[in-house]
Amino acid sequence: MTIGEVHRRYLALMGLRWFPTGLLIPVLALLPLDRGLSVAQLGLVTAVQGWVVFAMELPTGGFADSLGRRPVLVTAAGLSLVSLFLLFMAHSMAMFAAAYAVQGLFRALDSGPLEAWYVDAVRKDNPSAEIARGLSGGSAILGLAVGMGAIVAGGLVALDPFPGVEALALPVLAAGLVQVVGLVSVIAWVVEDRPDGPRRYLNQAVRGVLPVIRTSVALLRRSRVLVALVSVELFWGFGMVTFETLFPVRLAEVGDGTQDAAAVMGPTTAAAWGVSALGAVLAPVLARRMGAPMAAGALRIVQGVTVSGMGLFAGPIGLIGALLATYVVHGASNPLHMTLLHDQVGSAHRATVIGLNSMVAQPAGAVGVMVLTALAGGTSLSTAFLAGGVVLAMGAPFYLPAHRATRGGRAA
Repeated sequence: MTIGEVHRRYLALMGLRWFPTGLLIPVLALLPLDRGLSVAQLGLVTAVQGWVVFAMELPTGGFADSLGRRPVLVTAAGLSLVSLFLLFMAHSMAMFAAAYAVQGLFRALDSGPLEAWYVDAVRKDNPSAEIARGLSGGSAILGLAVGMGAIVAGGLVALDPFPGVEALALPVLAAGLVQVVGLVSVIAWVVEDRPDGPRRYLNQAVRGVLPVIRTSVALLRRSRVLVALVSVELFWGFGMVTFETLFPVRLAEVGDGTQDAAAVMGPTTAAAWGVSALGAVLAPVLARRMGAPMAAGALRIVQGVTVSGMGLFAGPIGLIGALLATYVVHGASNPLHMTLLHDQVGSAHRATVIGLNSMVAQPAGAVGVMVLTALAGGTSLSTAFLAGGVVLAMGAPFYLPAHRATRGGRAA
């Protein structure tokens, strides 16, 4: 494949991966509440996903590096379909917990292989080939895909075209249909060179998982820059609960209830991910002007301020405006962070280190959703947003080691 073809496939697969997420975002918190769960129970079942990802992130990252990106991506897409079926059928806390558990396994498998496949394919003949533009493009497509999915979800909820199906459940059904297309596309487009026969290669890959994990963890221990970058995810994962999980609940609080909030969430999420795509496009500009580490650190502080704003504004317009500002920052932050991370590792450990990065974020998010939903129940949602904003900003100093390494012209 040419680099252009790799780039096009990567962007298309990113779109197919994240369009179903856009369909789910407007209803993912509201559907359980509409089916009888409390905010605290929602926090507990959502946390299940984070703990499953935490337990499985390293083994699945090891499989992606030793077995290959393609089989792991195919398995992930299949598990996504299972989780969507469970979510569609769930009417109890136990069923929602099961859906989130399978979703967690999907997230663990999915968190690194596609990006690792893209970087490896681009750098196959030129190890120093520039990847920041491609990763920024992927983040932009991610934002656009989520936004388009959210528009469709909002329309489905508002129009409620199928009386036999709950309005809030329709986007879940649509997400399953799109995921089928994504599964077929992964099978067709993700191409890897595998020299051995399937059985022999599988045996070698399984035996190679633990050594890959061990050497990746050793690499992390030896690099202060990597340790600091991965530590950012502790604060990022905790704080993201505010705008990923609690925002629809806050919108329902200041608006007219769950179904109206779900309908408004469609265009709101679309706008949020649209401006997130704009932020992703601006990321390389910020990196050139400030340096990637300093730009990433500054964005963590700004995002803490915007999230706190969501707790302070009392009306829907101010709340939505603060969300849009949060997502501009979010879109710019991710490609900067991932570029810094990729610059510290080679192909042999790329997916595993990405998995380590995600692994840290997931338990942080699980703790965050339990703490912030409990805080919201015990005090107010506004207090939970303020706490989340403070924690987000606390991640900024952890970009300083990367800044010092960049100034010294080395990878620490």
